[in-house]
Amino acid sequence: MSTPPFTPRDLLLKMYQSAVTAVSAEKCLPPFLAKITPPTKGRTLVIGAGKGAAAMAKTVEDHWQGDITGLVVTRYGHGADCKRIEVVEASHPVPDEAGRQAASRILEMVQGLTEDDLVLCLISGGGSALLALPAPGLTLEQKQAINKALLKSGANIFEMNCVRKHLSAIKGGRLALACAPARVVTLMISDIPGDDPGIIASGPTLADPTTCADALAVLKKYKITIPEAVLQHLETGAGESAKPGDPRLARNQHFVIATAQDALDAAAATATAAGLTPYILSDEMEGEARDIGLAHAALARQIARRGQPFSKPCVVISGGETTVTVRGNGRGGRNAEFLLSLAAALDGYPEIYALACDTDGIDGSEDNAGAIYQPDSIRRAGELGLLPKVMLDNNDGYGFFDALGDLVVSGPTRTNVNDFRAMVIL
Repeated sequence: MSTPPFTPRDLLLKMYQSAVTAVSAEKCLPPFLAKITPPTKGRTLVIGAGKGAAAMAKTVEDHWQGDITGLVVTRYGHGADCKRIEVVEASHPVPDEAGRQAASRILEMVQGLTEDDLVLCLISGGGSALLALPAPGLTLEQKQAINKALLKSGANIFEMNCVRKHLSAIKGGRLALACAPARVVTLMISDIPGDDPGIIASGPTLADPTTCADALAVLKKYKITIPEAVLQHLETGAGESAKPGDPRLARNQHFVIATAQDALDAAAATATAAGLTPYILSDEMEGEARDIGLAHAALARQIARRGQPFSKPCVVISGGETTVTVRGNGRGGRNAEFLLSLAAALDGYPEIYALACDTDGIDGSEDNAGAIYQPDSIRRAGELGLLPKVMLDNNDGYGFFDALGDLVVSGPTRTNVNDFRAMVIL
């Protein structure tokens, strides 16, 4: 076999960069701004939340024709140099007081708008934690405790956001109700498998078909401790969200401007340019990260050994959002967990390389985007006395790949369409 014009490691990193660039605000937002008619008499107010909110706000400033003011909240370290739109940074994935204050200020800013006014709402993944305004009668501490428990439980994003909507004073369409009678146009970068706009950041400006009973069922399913005030809030229906058909939402519009599929397509194009055939498995894979890792390892071996279902050399790409049920006390997000599971299963199988990274540049709450696996990873780990399966049991994917020097550290990308995974099989 002739030597390819690339190293697998370099190709994987280049594919990841292509994926991130394809879903950046600078690339995706301007075409949608051009479709929005500015108000002729009223004002334009820009609000928003998410890991990409600051970059989206900066893009609005660069391209919007007319006066704008506003405020967006983003994760610490994900800010941008905006001149007319204030950027506030807060905590993610567990909300903090800065996020609560920012959400409260946004809710205050939209009071008293008229039907001549326009609200541009910029939403991206992470907005649920960043717009942390508890419903009346509930406390931030209660929301923090429930959020932490859900993050460790293995609950998927649909379940977590269902709960968040019904414990909030701003999510689940309540922000849009507060904006009425102004026209609200919501522009979203999706981090949700399937790209349901009502789930992205818990849908602060979109109607919500789920109920308090649904939220309560999620908490009971995962045996989450429910404070008495939260239980009463849900059982009485006091936390009900804005529902489809509400006339106050009739004039509003929403657009999903970037998705995981866009990122995967860009990565596939990079693989093609390198002379390899890409195969996209899915843009909405869910489940335990370690289980998805085992499945990817089995697929890679089948391709390498049997040429099924794809012929090598090739690249296999997938996206979505996995979960981690935390049992140990190691460091590592879901992408490091996926990759460590894959590494343990492949056990040095030749000519298989893999990368798993979060498109926001931060894997969970760590300082890396993810990591890279190579055929010699297990051998090098053994020389350092590292035991992959033991470290996997301790949820210590970060520690494993950090010791090997194989973490991917990109810094915040200021966008987010969830996990990006790629395997090169030669």
